[in-house]
Amino acid sequence: MRTALIQFNPTVGDLDANTARMVEMLAEARAQGAELAVFPELAVCGYPPRDLLLHEGFVAACVKAAKRLGEEHSAGLTLVFGCPLPVDRENAPHDPGRGIANSLLAYRDGEMVDSYDKRLLPTYDVFDERRYFVPGDRAVVLDVPTSLGLRRVGLSICEDLWKGEDAGFASRYLRAPDPVAALVEAGADTIVSPSASPFVLGKGRRHRDILIAHAARHRVNIAAVNQVGGNDDLVFDGHAAAYDARGHPLGFGPGFEDAITIVDIPLPMRDQINHADRPIDPVLTEADEELLFRALVLGTRDYLRKTAHRRVLLGLSGGIDSAVTCAIAVAALGPDNVLGVAMPGKYSSDHALADANDLADRLGVRCVTVPIAPPFEGLRETIDPALRTLDEHPLGAELPDLAEQNLQSRARGAILMAISNRTGALLLTTGNKSELAVGYCTLYGDMNGGLSVLSDVPKLWVYRLARWMNAHHADAGLATPPIPASTIEKPPSAELAPDQRDDDSLPPYDVLDPIVERYVEGKQAAPTIVAETGFARDLVARITRLIDINEYKRKQTPVGIKVTAVAFGSGRRVPIAQRWRSG
Repeated sequence: MRTALIQFNPTVGDLDANTARMVEMLAEARAQGAELAVFPELAVCGYPPRDLLLHEGFVAACVKAAKRLGEEHSAGLTLVFGCPLPVDRENAPHDPGRGIANSLLAYRDGEMVDSYDKRLLPTYDVFDERRYFVPGDRAVVLDVPTSLGLRRVGLSICEDLWKGEDAGFASRYLRAPDPVAALVEAGADTIVSPSASPFVLGKGRRHRDILIAHAARHRVNIAAVNQVGGNDDLVFDGHAAAYDARGHPLGFGPGFEDAITIVDIPLPMRDQINHADRPIDPVLTEADEELLFRALVLGTRDYLRKTAHRRVLLGLSGGIDSAVTCAIAVAALGPDNVLGVAMPGKYSSDHALADANDLADRLGVRCVTVPIAPPFEGLRETIDPALRTLDEHPLGAELPDLAEQNLQSRARGAILMAISNRTGALLLTTGNKSELAVGYCTLYGDMNGGLSVLSDVPKLWVYRLARWMNAHHADAGLATPPIPASTIEKPPSAELAPDQRDDDSLPPYDVLDPIVERYVEGKQAAPTIVAETGFARDLVARITRLIDINEYKRKQTPVGIKVTAVAFGSGRRVPIAQRWRSG
């Protein structure tokens, strides 16, 4: 059965453009002899549509677009694609009466063959499908005509296949029916699973293991196709995959790009397949740094494209975070669409401006210099009399002076926002996850911006990205190694006070990052972190407290691109006003 797994990049809510692109790709698949063509979950409207599903007319418009697509473009093959559908379920467990299903539609020769409603609805991390959807209650197996006779193809959607195992939430489905087992019991010889599963470092490997396990356990072929593209804080990586009933690979799609993966799916346990030349799986062969880089580039490019922005600007400090952010922006948008702004202050080191200009030269971006001394001194002269009236020390009278440091950062933030307003370029925020976790950032200063590219990338990974880009600049689409060696080698510093270094206030990042990962992603208590790492009890308590008390800052940070299991975004819901401490 010649099957086309079609991963493509929809824009949420752009039904006309999405279906037009589906028609184009479907024509390509048909030209390659596809007998079955499968698009991702909710392909018609894009995932996640979130509260658009509740807007009057939205689901009806999706249904209209889906009907037109299926009736006019399914000649000569079986077409399967995702779309929200209205349903009536008198005894729905949580939403009696009228509701919406996360559905697949199957068309052939202009007629709808069947539909399938997703049975397992994830409600954790960034997912909130029970807010919108009614779960399905039946297995659907299609009879698909092929040149060698009918094939029995079972339909599942994303979580139906993963059952939370990929994200550590399998316990949620211990008492739920197994959609895969139900399909096998209904006679499926092949299971296809459209999905919209966001990229997370390491999750792709877990997905492969789950697919192989299903194939081998049930003796059925398994084919999965994922959405591609960035939608707000989420990036979808594609990476379609198919395995035969022995768990042997049949084909893989590339990552982070539109693609049609053609696989010839055999009869389970009958056809003899030559596996001498096994297809290469990019999920398993590409370095994690490359996968992360490509996710951030795609997330940045799509955020700009889908919000109708063409250009960006960012502050260039000569430090590692702004350098890596700038390189990602150039890879995403091209150097002509990236503007760097160097803003030296009285505590800036001699090499900071030189490193910023060196980076700009390497990347081919324009960099303008705007010293912050004049606006800072003007603000200081304005504020100091008020401080004296309040019997407070003038700015800078005593060091370290946090108010003075933050005022420098806010002067920079005001300059960047003024240039953004004038030019129309979107301001990129350059802070990383480690700093954001402990509040080592300034509200209305370096946190200003419209997109936070590195907000889910720990500091040590920022260095890994920098080294990977320098070693593989051609693969990254860059003309030369982008990051100056001195930027990588020098101790990180905010340069807001004399001889300031990050490790004056924070532990080394090879200590800080594991604590952040365990507390934020693993949700471990402080005593557990101490016991498992050997880090000092007082240090762990201080860092976890910093994470807790800086939640108010993170609630005001720009949208960031999620790449880890738990980002500081829509999937993490921690109260600001709370006094729980884990130990």
